[in-house]
Amino acid sequence: MNLNRRHFLGAGALAVPALAGGSAVAGAEPQGHGRVLTGAEQLAAQGWRSFKGRKLGVLSNPTGVLLNGDHIVDSMVAAGVKPVAAFGPEHGFRGSAQAGGSEGDYTDPRTGVPVYDAYGVDAAKLATLFTKAGVDTVVFDIADVGARFYTYIWSLYTAMVAAAQVKAAFVVLDRPNPIGGRAAGPLLDPKFASGIGRKPIVQQHGMTVGELARFFAEEFLPGEGVQLDHLDVVQVRGWQRDTLFAQTGLNWVLPSPNMPTPDTALVYPGTGMFEGTVFSEGRGTTRPFEIIGAPGLDWRWREKLEDLQLPGAKFREIYFVPTFSKFVNQACGGVQVSVGDPRVFDAIRTAVAMLVTAKALHPDVFAWRPDNYIDKLSGSDRLRTMVDAGAGVDEVTGAWRAELAEFDRKRRRHLLYR
Repeated sequence: MNLNRRHFLGAGALAVPALAGGSAVAGAEPQGHGRVLTGAEQLAAQGWRSFKGRKLGVLSNPTGVLLNGDHIVDSMVAAGVKPVAAFGPEHGFRGSAQAGGSEGDYTDPRTGVPVYDAYGVDAAKLATLFTKAGVDTVVFDIADVGARFYTYIWSLYTAMVAAAQVKAAFVVLDRPNPIGGRAAGPLLDPKFASGIGRKPIVQQHGMTVGELARFFAEEFLPGEGVQLDHLDVVQVRGWQRDTLFAQTGLNWVLPSPNMPTPDTALVYPGTGMFEGTVFSEGRGTTRPFEIIGAPGLDWRWREKLEDLQLPGAKFREIYFVPTFSKFVNQACGGVQVSVGDPRVFDAIRTAVAMLVTAKALHPDVFAWRPDNYIDKLSGSDRLRTMVDAGAGVDEVTGAWRAELAEFDRKRRRHLLYR
């Protein structure tokens, strides 16, 4: 397998005619849509003919959707290409479960396709499920949001390992990274590996799932003692690294119940760290990860954050009452963070500033979760110990500058988009 090519085909591999390097089939392009076309859109326009005769196992969720609103599995079945199984990540194949949940095993009532719960399973268990279903080709189509601690990319990794174990082909139907292609933040220390960060990538990885698949296949799978025989990435057409989701012409489908808008995705690689504190990260409000706070906070936090003049960041003093998760039915004070200029906004630096100032202004309220979950989110105990020691924003964010630069260098040969 030559991982330096944009499209990977070997003897017996899945053939995706005329899509090598992301080219669309002449005359098959959907009409009347935006300039960005996902990998799924291109194959659907061909009637999924590349998959005919294959025993497909589709790992997807509600984001695996076409511009007309059809889910890819529904579209495949309608075209006479029925998968032998579907596999659901966190939140489930149809997306009905909350954070940390899944839908279990069942038969999809719309299509009759057996659905297996793939959330939290290891590669050996998933390989057993692939074998049970008779899968010879795994298709991955899930929209990521660009943060290391968003679990879908680790479902991708587990599925790649499992596919390698059973000698199945692997196909990624690529989608844009909704927050662009810039890498940022600290590298995961392998000692802190978990279900929200299994391998050493940075906190905001800046890659599409197709690019991550290439990276995983060459950088990490050999360490698992496996190698994919066939990896195909059906590229997005019309997407560039500086393109944000609002510029794609695609429809936003909630990747998870608490990721309601593209604005949420922009702040999430940073404010997602508040899950590792006693503060509410906004679950139970209409703007999770944008609304942050706790009982006892006042206007001073917003004023201090505004004084810092963080590039691209805007803050509003806010009071709210969560309907679930932390502080249910309790009045909280805090801030709503929003993005004024996404070109200069740094979600992780902004969140570090929020953590540092919250601890300084409200030491009687601010605390880390007792289980030090923040270490899994940030990738090590460095952030927590530096903030506790009184380090400033520049000192904290400067601590990972060298490892970020090295990761950025390493990922370049796996990138597919300019």
